[in-house]
Amino acid sequence: MMIEYSKESQTFQLQTDNTSYIFQVLANGDLGQVYYGRKIHLKSNYHNLTTREIKDATVSWKVDQPDIQPDVLKHEYSVLGSGDFRFPAFQLTFANGSRVSEFKYVDYEINTGKQRLPGMPSTFDDTNDDVQTLTINLTDQLVGMDLQLHYSIFPHQDVIARSATFINHSNDQVVIDHAFSTEVDLPDANYDLIEFPGAWARERQLNRAALRLGYQGSGSLRNATSHQANPFMMIARHDTSEDFGEVYGFNLVYSGNFLNQVEVDQFQTTRILVGINPTEFAWNLGPGSQFQTPEAIQSYSNQGMNQLSQQLSDFYQDHIVNPRFSQQPRPTLVNNWEGTYFDFNEDKLMTIVNAAHKAGIEMFVLDDGWFGERNDDTTSLGDWFVDKNKFPNGIEHFVNQVHGLGMKFGLWVEPEMISKQSHLYEQHPEWMIQTPGRHQTPGRNQFVLDMTRPEVVDYLFKVLNQIITDTKLDYIKWDMNRYITEMYGIDLPANQQLEMGHRYILGVYDLYDRLIKSNPDVLFESCASGGGRFDLGMMYYAPQAWTSDDIDAAERMKIQYGTSYGYSLSMMGSHVSAVPNDITGRTIELSTRARVAYFGDFGYELDLAKLSDDELKQVAWQVEFYKRYRRLFQFGKFYRIESPFAGNVTSWQVVNDDQSLAIAGRYQLMNEPNSPYLRIKFKGLHPDKQYRINDSEEIFYGDELMNAGYFIPNILKTMKEQRLRTADFSSQLFVIKAI
Repeated sequence: MMIEYSKESQTFQLQTDNTSYIFQVLANGDLGQVYYGRKIHLKSNYHNLTTREIKDATVSWKVDQPDIQPDVLKHEYSVLGSGDFRFPAFQLTFANGSRVSEFKYVDYEINTGKQRLPGMPSTFDDTNDDVQTLTINLTDQLVGMDLQLHYSIFPHQDVIARSATFINHSNDQVVIDHAFSTEVDLPDANYDLIEFPGAWARERQLNRAALRLGYQGSGSLRNATSHQANPFMMIARHDTSEDFGEVYGFNLVYSGNFLNQVEVDQFQTTRILVGINPTEFAWNLGPGSQFQTPEAIQSYSNQGMNQLSQQLSDFYQDHIVNPRFSQQPRPTLVNNWEGTYFDFNEDKLMTIVNAAHKAGIEMFVLDDGWFGERNDDTTSLGDWFVDKNKFPNGIEHFVNQVHGLGMKFGLWVEPEMISKQSHLYEQHPEWMIQTPGRHQTPGRNQFVLDMTRPEVVDYLFKVLNQIITDTKLDYIKWDMNRYITEMYGIDLPANQQLEMGHRYILGVYDLYDRLIKSNPDVLFESCASGGGRFDLGMMYYAPQAWTSDDIDAAERMKIQYGTSYGYSLSMMGSHVSAVPNDITGRTIELSTRARVAYFGDFGYELDLAKLSDDELKQVAWQVEFYKRYRRLFQFGKFYRIESPFAGNVTSWQVVNDDQSLAIAGRYQLMNEPNSPYLRIKFKGLHPDKQYRINDSEEIFYGDELMNAGYFIPNILKTMKEQRLRTADFSSQLFVIKAI
């Protein structure tokens, strides 16, 4: 049993293979946290962990029980108004204006497995993976409301998924002012907060800082998880490294406004809250209705951040990603966007397709500009019909040629957007999000459709489903290139306007869900100007995402390294771009560009027809190499070795399950004259197995390669041997095979 209940002490003990999460019912009917961390033995009570001391100048629950002081306790799902003055997990406003809630414990139920949440992305258990779900039932008798706290235990990945359900049994409307998905109160504050902020083209940069008194954290008010913040974060001991030490990971299965908040109080207790951002949110809960928060996941490791990332990656593949694609190798592809932008026709595209086919690439993806009258970014979004000037014989004719070569075909769409210069806007200007009487702020010359309106979702489903059917699509790249401004729902009454952000995301999820159910074999890729919606909510529907619009290999080292802490390699679209790079202007050798891009879902973002014969031969070799080791690159156990955020060198490695095969990449930005001897210490090998590196004659034991390291030859010498143009931005790949 993963869930044990001690009737004697009213204690719930949630056990995974390596962790324990324990909470109990307090004397006042509230829930108090006891312990979360490395697995400990089950006991009927934990007096040592639940001892309370009376603190001066702090309110108590009752005069005759002065040691129950809400502001001192570690809570399970806290509320404001009864003595706990920290930021609460939720707050409600009742019909009389009161904002004080008293949800008290009633009972619990335990079920085998984990069901999906209706209408929202969520965790699931389709494979009987020993999952159990605990539901705690609480009630506020005065107002006639129930609160359910849900815990799904995924024992073999050391993950707990949590959420809350509010149920209104009264005859009055209740307003949910905010409701987080999970709360963890840790007993001390000797931790670092590790987050992944960024910007467009600089997504998920590593930021680590010690906790301090007060509030810390990050979030988004862009109605998307955003380039600027990501819902994944870690709380780690100061000495925790990639391979040693305690670390907690938190992530939200949601794609809208979120908040990760960490609060350290006067008693050095650390409160962690993860969920929908309270700003710009409220929900009207009418009589007989209920509200479900998104799910948040939490995980713990005492073996460092690599271990945490690996157990999360295993969890995502088994319990988040669409099972149809979770273990299916992703195709190699070429996308025409940076090769042609809007300037193309069928003949021009076929030169790229034919070059791709000759190089062994498996899919061609047609990007922006194929529809309406789309020759720049000022028109046609919403007009999802083919541009006959570019495809006089129809897009089906072009697709048939691609399929006729044995290649797959993918198509770019941006369903949530509308151009004012479009037939759709002429017919339905009311479908565009706008605040009556207010200025309309453009972004990339486009505006946003109101996805809270069922007729908008119905229209998009009809036209997109028809495109998929007509072209026999294999893949969709779903873009979202601007955030919402002037947020207002024309169909929503005034008291529901703060519901719009959440309702919008639910509309996006509904469209995804309907398209996937109608077209189960189509692979979806999420794209939001690159990394603007790189989150688990999207990954539930689209098993991979375009990691960033910045494909410069030097920048991608940081972006992919940062992303790897909270997400799997198979989720990362990683391509080779042309040089000089469009965003950075930097020129990097084709070999290095590929060696960075191998660690993810590999492809090219350029015009292959413009490459030299020598470059095309390199591309063909790269594609063949990647396909040979594709499963390892996409689904292998990933290890971070040297961080691009720490210096001039980046290195990382993937290892297969039985430790018989590994590939490591080492990248050095600037060459150093008269440098010291260089070594790389590999990870994840079997210490007693013998290995060859790049088919070398010398044989190495795994322990030697991990503990003593492998000698790196002089970079300048390598440059001359490989006839490279520069020794800067150098790279080496090490294929490690057991013998």
